[in-house]
Amino acid sequence: MPTVTFISHDGNAQEVHIEPGTSVMQAAVDNMIDGILGDCGGSCSCATCHCYVDEAWIDKLNPPSDMEKDLLTCVQEPAENSRLSCQISVTDELDGLVIKLPESQF
Repeated sequence: MPTVTFISHDGNAQEVHIEPGTSVMQAAVDNMIDGILGDCGGSCSCATCHCYVDEAWIDKLNPPSDMEKDLLTCVQEPAENSRLSCQISVTDELDGLVIKLPESQF
């Protein structure tokens, strides 16, 4: 089962084993990761699952859709590596993925 490491804005890391096919957002919510809210339940309509993908992993993900890009313009402190975690589906190839969390979703 792939492992994803969530790093909070203050540097605390938490490793989570995730069933392939599960979104990073759902895994964070299921494992009570502070910093990911997922208010819309993963329908790519609220941006409360904003995260920063570690630069080493950016090219291994599918590129963001136009809808995701639009929502990312609404997040606090957007960056080149900003993504919505609801749009990242975990695969075996993403074993070791590192996700950094913003200080706030609002």
